[in-house]
Amino acid sequence: MRLYLLHLGTMQPGDIPVPGYLVQTDDGTNILVDTGWPLSAVDDPQNPPGPSIEIRPEDTVLARLEEIGLQPTDIRYLVCTHLDDDHSGNHDLFPNAQLVIQRKHYDLAKSGHPRFAANRASWDHPSLKYQLIDGDFELVPGVELLETSGHVPGHQSLLLRLPASGNVLLAADAVMHSSMSDAETRIIFVTDMNDEPTIRLSTQKISDVAHREAALVVYGHDAQQWPTLRHSPSFYE
Repeated sequence: MRLYLLHLGTMQPGDIPVPGYLVQTDDGTNILVDTGWPLSAVDDPQNPPGPSIEIRPEDTVLARLEEIGLQPTDIRYLVCTHLDDDHSGNHDLFPNAQLVIQRKHYDLAKSGHPRFAANRASWDHPSLKYQLIDGDFELVPGVELLETSGHVPGHQSLLLRLPASGNVLLAADAVMHSSMSDAETRIIFVTDMNDEPTIRLSTQKISDVAHREAALVVYGHDAQQWPTLRHSPSFYE
């Protein structure tokens, strides 16, 4: 099994990475995790107040997949960690995939919550096929989805069991930076939707799983960690 880390853009100030991930199993099943900002953000980033968006043509999810020899039709599963703007901008490009999402999160977004409105045309496209799950779930052997509500209700992270590199835990936005890995002391941001106890519980879950599985934790938006990791077209296996 291989894990590719896809660089899908940067937020400024601070060179904050926006990643996606591609997991390729030994039998050739391709699992994409998140899709970044919409392709239109290359020419028109429409920067909101606060952090600004930088996305080059080579940072689009299509370009990152192409550089490792894949097309949208090659994707079997699209795992949605959550539907924030920087994670869900191109879901509609993968109509052949099974989109896997926590039921709690999908129901919240479908209810019309304004937080997830910007990319609704993408993640709620009528051509898409969703698989709704509740809690921790083994997607395929070696790929476990972990329910980590906190940043948003129904957020999910991934535990990958790689035969050579060892276990890897993709925390996504459950824990965005290594400085937030301690459940007792982590900063609670205005973008964290759940109540503080739930946020701290999900942070502790990431820590507990990482310790139990001796896993490398890849944090969701860590400008210090990101340059130290292996990016596509290189991979972990």
